[in-house]
Amino acid sequence: MSRAARLEAAAPPPLLDRVDLHRIEAARALDPRARSELGQFLTPPPVASFMASLFERPCEDIRVLDAGAGVGSLLAAFTASACARRKRPSAIRATGFEIDPRLAAYLRRTARACRDECAGAGIDFAARIIEADFIRSAVEQLDGGRPRPGMPRSFTHAILNPPYKKLNSDTEARAALRRVGLETSNLYTAFLGLAILLLEPGGELVAITPRSFCNGPYFRPFRELFFREMSLRRVHVFESRKAAFAEDEVLQENVILHAVRGGRRDPVAISSSRGPEGELLSVRSVPFEHVVRPGDAELFIHVVPDDAGERVAATFARMPSRLTDLNVGVSTGKVVDFRAREFLRQEPGRGTGPLIYPTHLASGVVRWPKRGKKPNALVDAPETADLWMPSGNYVLVKRFSSKEERRRVVAALFTPESAPGDRIGFENHLNVLHRSGKGLPAVMARGLVAFLNSTLVDTHVRQFNGHTQVNATDLRNLGVPTVEQIERLGRRAPDPGLPQEELDHIVEQML
Repeated sequence: MSRAARLEAAAPPPLLDRVDLHRIEAARALDPRARSELGQFLTPPPVASFMASLFERPCEDIRVLDAGAGVGSLLAAFTASACARRKRPSAIRATGFEIDPRLAAYLRRTARACRDECAGAGIDFAARIIEADFIRSAVEQLDGGRPRPGMPRSFTHAILNPPYKKLNSDTEARAALRRVGLETSNLYTAFLGLAILLLEPGGELVAITPRSFCNGPYFRPFRELFFREMSLRRVHVFESRKAAFAEDEVLQENVILHAVRGGRRDPVAISSSRGPEGELLSVRSVPFEHVVRPGDAELFIHVVPDDAGERVAATFARMPSRLTDLNVGVSTGKVVDFRAREFLRQEPGRGTGPLIYPTHLASGVVRWPKRGKKPNALVDAPETADLWMPSGNYVLVKRFSSKEERRRVVAALFTPESAPGDRIGFENHLNVLHRSGKGLPAVMARGLVAFLNSTLVDTHVRQFNGHTQVNATDLRNLGVPTVEQIERLGRRAPDPGLPQEELDHIVEQML
């Protein structure tokens, strides 16, 4: 072995590789159920390195926050990136929050490794590891101005992989968040919101999160906060739903955000890759107005990573109508099965009416009854009087698409011939398109089913919808053609079960 080879073999591995041993060891040692309960998904090195590379602001004295730090992969990546820059900071003051004592022990080891790395680069490094609830600590500081000992009043940088878990409305955390004006239903947006409020003007945030905050009514208050306080600079998407956290078998669709506190609404960089170690497939710069449409009260965030997607986005930007303009309402099905359990029947019979579940939707139509686990009928009784809708022509859209389905939007036509009777029950996992609580004109219903089942609509919805749910707000916010165009489509595509290629061709010709 040559002297150079011996020196290389004796040298310590790069900082992030050393810290990744902590991540692997911790992942093996921790109970998967406990990690799931806390919403813990530890950041792989390629993701951490990419995130750290997105920071732009030159800063002499850095104060960096890593909330929900885990073993410190993001802190290590941030430190390694700072040490490798041509213009290095003179000092890094890191604050890491980790509530799990086992992970906090690894985090302290990572902080020591970061200190050693910085010493070799001439950077003064100090870390404060806080083994406490980040939400409670941040709220105390923001609400009462009482920072924890060693915790700065504000930060120049924040790098986060926050925990993913729902926050019920009656929890202490929700009450604490409301004290500082944060209304959110998930831990990850709570962590992001607090980190934003702790940034100084001009401070930078880089975070990896589920894409679900981009749409839906539950996340609108967070989107309002985000765009009131931050200037979005970059969004990166992974083509594969499980790419970012493959080892943890996470099927969330994730994005990486880079944003700055305050500033102008400059063009936004949109990039994509197949996975954390894959080459960038595309990087585009788009006007902010292409990401959040002007006049959109819901502030849906549209992520369009390629030119083909941009053409779809442009098509929908020209759509002249919303469903309300067509006098079409959207409601969720009225039958919540666990509340009506005693009135459910497996088979239709005397004194019952048809009950339609998502499982009854197939090839653009309703096939009822169906043998299987789900009931087919609802008892007609005084207790169920408010759960029925009059028979007619309805458009049904699944609220949740299954893992086996390739499409995000799955629509089907219900007609009076689909099931007998003058009243129909629709289960709560269906969106129902109707007119004032009654059926739609037949040709309009057929046209809407054809339009909603097109690849054009499916592609567009994926640009702002990062999960398998399509809710009523998504549909109400969807651009649609004119009444005349929808009716023309209904006459040209009367069969809801048309082959996809033929259906798409008809829709493209119509538009």
